[in-house]
Amino acid sequence: MTTLAPAPSAALPAKTNREVDTRPLLWPSVIVLFLWMIVPLAMTLYFSVIRYNLLNPALTGFAGLENYSFLFDDPTLWTSLWNTLVLVGSVLIITVVFGTLFAVLYNQEFPGRNIARLLVIAPFFVMPTVSALVWKNMMMHPVYGLIASLQSMVGLTPTDWFTDYPMFSVIVIVAWQWVPFAFLILLTAIQSLDSEQKEAARIDGAGPLAMFFYITLPHLSRAISVVIMIETIFLLTIFAEIYVTTSGGPGTATTNLAWLIYSVGLLQFDVGYASAGGIIAVILANVVAFFLVRTVSRNLQQG
Repeated sequence: MTTLAPAPSAALPAKTNREVDTRPLLWPSVIVLFLWMIVPLAMTLYFSVIRYNLLNPALTGFAGLENYSFLFDDPTLWTSLWNTLVLVGSVLIITVVFGTLFAVLYNQEFPGRNIARLLVIAPFFVMPTVSALVWKNMMMHPVYGLIASLQSMVGLTPTDWFTDYPMFSVIVIVAWQWVPFAFLILLTAIQSLDSEQKEAARIDGAGPLAMFFYITLPHLSRAISVVIMIETIFLLTIFAEIYVTTSGGPGTATTNLAWLIYSVGLLQFDVGYASAGGIIAVILANVVAFFLVRTVSRNLQQG
């Protein structure tokens, strides 16, 4: 009896997909991040604990927490923190309310809708310095501004907005810039609302207000939280509008934390004191961002 030899087994392919260490590919990004963020932050922290005044070069040495002590004893710090809170909170309320209303309005079909949307979005692409100049010289000027002309036409005394209502004026300018951003986010969110859900509510007899408060607004809750998070981070550093219009005044009426740091560092030339304010601003921004990110993440998980 002949024994059949076993068929030769197919040759196993050589292992070609070797594990490759990709960590060196991350080094350029890490180096750029280090140079761009960590080094300036470390230098700010260093300057905040030394005596460094450009008007008095002889005053040097390690100051410890002396700059922070002067900062917390300065009533201007607390005024600037309060003004920052008022500015950020007011702009958030205005942008969310008007952004939601515009999103609902411009989601409807009407002639010229695309042009109308473009006009609403346009202020967001105007540089902050330019928009502040436009509002200061063309809209709110007490002599030849548009609002002053309208007041004169109806027999009213023109208002010097940046003297009588400085914080309100800055809030209007900043909100005018950020309403388009909220509008874009909320319009995108409202377009994802299921049309069958709206049609079912309409068949059940729900009116426009009921549909808005019980269908549209709950659907926009996550988008609104994203708008609040992103805007808050940027609004904490509002500077150009204040620089162009009020320069933090009258007095300290519009002095926010960003303007306080600028005025101390570049107008009074006290680098150590200004650096201490910068560290406070960094800590405040990170604390706010931490809670906002957690809130948004929780809303997204629930959705």
